[in-house]
Amino acid sequence: MTSPALLARAWRLPRDLALITLAVEVVLMLFNAGMLLPGVLDSQQLLEIDTSASAMLPMASGFFAAWMLGAALAWSHARQALEVRGVVNVAGLTDARTRYPAPYFMVLLLNYYGLGPLSYQLQQKLLSDDWLQGVFGRFAATSSVVVYEAVQLALLALSVWFAAWVALRAPKAVGAGDREAAAEAQVSGVPRRAVAMLVAVVFTSLQMWCAMLASIGSVVIGPMNGVALLLFWGALPLVSFALSFWGGWLGTAPGLAQVRPFKAVAASALALALVLASCMAVFFVGVELLLPPMHGLAGLGALIVLVAALVPLYFALTVLLTRTVTRRLYRPYL
Repeated sequence: MTSPALLARAWRLPRDLALITLAVEVVLMLFNAGMLLPGVLDSQQLLEIDTSASAMLPMASGFFAAWMLGAALAWSHARQALEVRGVVNVAGLTDARTRYPAPYFMVLLLNYYGLGPLSYQLQQKLLSDDWLQGVFGRFAATSSVVVYEAVQLALLALSVWFAAWVALRAPKAVGAGDREAAAEAQVSGVPRRAVAMLVAVVFTSLQMWCAMLASIGSVVIGPMNGVALLLFWGALPLVSFALSFWGGWLGTAPGLAQVRPFKAVAASALALALVLASCMAVFFVGVELLLPPMHGLAGLGALIVLVAALVPLYFALTVLLTRTVTRRLYRPYL
């Protein structure tokens, strides 16, 4: 019979792996920062580093979004193991916490100093080719950046998967009495809140990633002053987190028995894609309808009104579409 202490420790594994993921990311960031100290780079390279708020805030948001997403995926892998393989099965993995950090750190190092520079060089080579310019025209540079960041996002997900696979492999067999203890432990969880939190974290991190891409070469975000930048990179993610949490909460029910974390990840990603597609459709239709008959200041005023109208629409769609998608994916468990 597995002891209650081991069962409780097994239920803490998702939280622990998420915290370990954050710790590894911070250690790697400090290691990279050490490489930028005077004496490591020459003075000319240091002068080329852009330390303005318009450059540093998107960079910091990109790091934070990656950390949030990595921690959420680590939590999801451990929680999925608890629900699919059984809490007692996972309780037998007493060294899961010690086996997780090393492979995650090594894959991140491989990405930062191997795959990352290689994909960046490939991106630069593609930009220098005429065929890319011919296919995408003036959007060639933006398209290559999107592909590069998408590859980095995929590598992050693969890094967490590989580390979780190493940490959670080779489970022990579960006895009949242990299954009863696992079932009793399951009741103490709060699946509905966990689903809503996971939906909100993934939704917000992916939204910040999209905002970082949109800020590259943007003529709107670039000239913002300090207060506007803080609102865009600070307040907007917090509002989106609250709204997507609300939508995820409404998309579930009090009787939810299991988290099924990767359904929450899929729900948040699909909801964000639908929200962005809907807002872009409204924007382009509005531009076609409002701007052609207007010129000069009238056209600028109409554009400002259109952008201002998209803000409440975005917030409303965040709640409604997140609720709809979450409810559809979790219908078998409600």
